[in-house]
Amino acid sequence: MIHMCFMKFPIDAVFLDADGRVLRVLANLKPWRFSPWVPGARGVLELPAGRADKLLSEGDVLEFSR
Repeated sequence: MIHMCFMKFPIDAVFLDADGRVLRVLANLKPWRFSPWVPGARGVLELPAGRADKLLSEGDVLEFSR
């Protein structure tokens, strides 16, 4: 769960499990709002509003490199 308190702009929030699998995509999460609880989430990728909505969906697996 994340909150948008004190934020001034909306974001897309992508909730990920420990393996990088997308559990939920919340598009255009507005300032001063709270996300729902996403069971199994271990991280959240925050993107500019409108970026994740059409690119990512539940079940996709993301890989991150260093």
